[in-house]
Amino acid sequence: MKNLTVKNHEKEQGQKMSLNGAEFVLKEIIPASDVTKCHANFVEVEPKHFAYGYHWHEVNEEVFYIIKGTAAVRTKDGEITLRAGDAVTFPTGPEGTHVIRNASDTEKLVYLDFGTESALEIAHFPDIKKMLVLAPHAKGMTDDIQ
Repeated sequence: MKNLTVKNHEKEQGQKMSLNGAEFVLKEIIPASDVTKCHANFVEVEPKHFAYGYHWHEVNEEVFYIIKGTAAVRTKDGEITLRAGDAVTFPTGPEGTHVIRNASDTEKLVYLDFGTESALEIAHFPDIKKMLVLAPHAKGMTDDIQ
């Protein structure tokens, strides 16, 4: 981070994302160009939608803090329900496999996605048998080698 930053999820403009069947709005707290050690984003998910897809990380750990709404989080051990004020952590490796979806029929889900940030990262998407490779000079989705 280059500067002290104060942001509010209700006031920030977001970018609508469509990724692996997921639809959500990403509101950067730390601009991607400033990320060196950690990332932080507000994420908004409309009813019955999900964010990012079912995946796990090789290097980066994540924490989700629910700001508003009800989330259903699929993990390798089953689904858990989170409500405003709840936080969940995802370790690296298959133990941290997750996807978050809005469990409400009417209310928008808003959460803080915070985590470590490594220059080299591989995220595995077991449902679609793909992996996302992120490196300083290359990024892309390819077939998973597992």
